[in-house]
Amino acid sequence: MVTKMATPSINRREFIGATAAAGAGLILSSCSPDSGSKSAANKASSLNKINIALIGCGAQGQVLLESLQVIEGIRLVAVADIWDYNRNSNVRRLKDNGFDVKGYRDYEELLANEKDLQAVIVAVPDFWHAPVTNACLKAGLHVYCEKMMSNTIEGARSMVATMRETGKLLQIGHQRRSNPRYVFALNRLVRDGQICGRLTAAQAQWNRAVTNDLGWPKHSDLKPEDLAKYGFKDMHQFRNWRWFKGLGGGPLSDLGAHQIDIFNWWFGGPPKSVMATGGLDYYKNHDWYDNAMVIYEYPLAEDVARAFYQVQTTTSAGGGYFEQFMGDEGTIKMSENPSITKIYREDRAKSWDELVAKNYLRASATAPVSDADKVDVRETAPLLQYDIPVSFTKKIHQPHLENFFNAIRGTAKLNCPADEAFRSEYVIHKANEAVAAQKMIAITPQETEA
Repeated sequence: MVTKMATPSINRREFIGATAAAGAGLILSSCSPDSGSKSAANKASSLNKINIALIGCGAQGQVLLESLQVIEGIRLVAVADIWDYNRNSNVRRLKDNGFDVKGYRDYEELLANEKDLQAVIVAVPDFWHAPVTNACLKAGLHVYCEKMMSNTIEGARSMVATMRETGKLLQIGHQRRSNPRYVFALNRLVRDGQICGRLTAAQAQWNRAVTNDLGWPKHSDLKPEDLAKYGFKDMHQFRNWRWFKGLGGGPLSDLGAHQIDIFNWWFGGPPKSVMATGGLDYYKNHDWYDNAMVIYEYPLAEDVARAFYQVQTTTSAGGGYFEQFMGDEGTIKMSENPSITKIYREDRAKSWDELVAKNYLRASATAPVSDADKVDVRETAPLLQYDIPVSFTKKIHQPHLENFFNAIRGTAKLNCPADEAFRSEYVIHKANEAVAAQKMIAITPQETEA
């Protein structure tokens, strides 16, 4: 049974120090950055360069490159991608930006030629995550692998086993676990401040508008034999692998993985069951369904909390992408988009003035609702709104990558090691199973252990 979220309390100075050490980029409104400390840290990191390579230069690889180019203390020496068009364009761009990098066709060629690497970043399609990660770990390298860990539970288990066998670090790219606003909200507000009171429910979503499948420039096609060698039927499947079974895990894997991981993280453990529905209702040239709705049941000390998740790929409506935890005294709505993040206090809750005085919360102005605006006498009065007094000054993936590099140096612990990530990824796979079975599936804590 998962207990109510309670951890040893740490004071504000200890929390800021621990977060900064992990490269979290946290700034509280009452504090100013210590430029002297920052300069000292940059000077120290420049004397301890970590040689890294990026394997996979697709859409996610591009996002990670944005962060990798601004992180101190690392040296990007190589990239690998099976698509000449992608690989060559990225090598040119990186060289234009002052990075002396080499380009390789695939990870095997890279590992055979680059002997001074300490770590690799893996951003290939999901079904290649396990083979590439396992090979790199066995080659003596630390690995940062994008989520999902694998398109199969067995593949994900093999990654945890190889991590343990080799003793190398394996960070999984659930980057919210290093996001300073999420860390602050969980530790200071939910755990220490108990602003939600008794947690009773959670919900999350990530909706996207209708989009066309990805195309590719003329005369840039991979040869049919190369496509077959790397597991693709044709260029359309290669460019849109996320939508095909055997290659990716569909929208619950692509988008839902991040937010379902937040359910597990904030509730303190895996759910006891999952039910789900979804369908291939809109796009007719995909394998995976367009939309899905999922309900998990999380056992808590008091009773159970149900968590609802939806991912829609046919509409962007619904208020953006967020995770919302609701209790009898308050609700906290989190998002990587700070404009969506908001905290709501129930009338029955004790005063939050002390939390505001500690700079854990910042009151935000809300317009009162007149009696004429009320629709029904049973409506609850508008809730007072608060903000998190934390600004996030770095690129979204940067703190998680910095945490990985700091763990290599021995100055931090991984925020999302593979064995921890496996627990979340297991229940995401079970949600896909529930969609197919159209029934509730029980989950035991033992089966979520790799």
